[in-house]
Amino acid sequence: MRWFILIVMLLGVMVLAGVGHRGQKFTSRPIEIFPDMDRQFKLKTQKPSEFFADGSGSRKPVAGTVPIGFAVAGDGGPAEFTFSHGPEYASTGMIGEYFGDGFPTEYPVDEALIERGRERFKINCSMCHGLSGNGVGIVSKYWTLPPTANLLDSRVQAFPDGQIFWTITHGKGLMGPYNGTIAVRDRWAIVSYVRALQKTAQP
Repeated sequence: MRWFILIVMLLGVMVLAGVGHRGQKFTSRPIEIFPDMDRQFKLKTQKPSEFFADGSGSRKPVAGTVPIGFAVAGDGGPAEFTFSHGPEYASTGMIGEYFGDGFPTEYPVDEALIERGRERFKINCSMCHGLSGNGVGIVSKYWTLPPTANLLDSRVQAFPDGQIFWTITHGKGLMGPYNGTIAVRDRWAIVSYVRALQKTAQP
């Protein structure tokens, strides 16, 4: 047993010595055991590239794509997939220093908006808040403290529409922000669906 331990220790020392030996007494480059991403196949900003035919490493945006934070170019109406953080009520849920109430004129509440909200709520919210909004989603089976907000509670029903929108945008407590994953229009759609759930839950 003693010999086995000594052999294992000796092998360990040899491995460490081999890994730690990154240089040599010659003009050639040091021995590399782990490259540690010292050399990467990447393009640097504003640098030339032989990969592309025009020799430029900087590329124009792909047709049909929109950077996060920019609106989709259209006919002047509200963009369907806008993640902008503009100062207007539709993008913030606030009027001055206060939460606004009511829906922006850009996103009037109709059957289509509520249906869109139902779809987005089911995808993004129901796992925590439950399909009915009562706070008993699948996550509640494995996470009980702190409890998930019951959207049917009278306290939440008293929130201005802008406050619910703001919470979806920036998150609250353990709920993370959705400003980069749910478009502005869809956030208002979710608010409209939450209001519909609250109305159906009233006695």
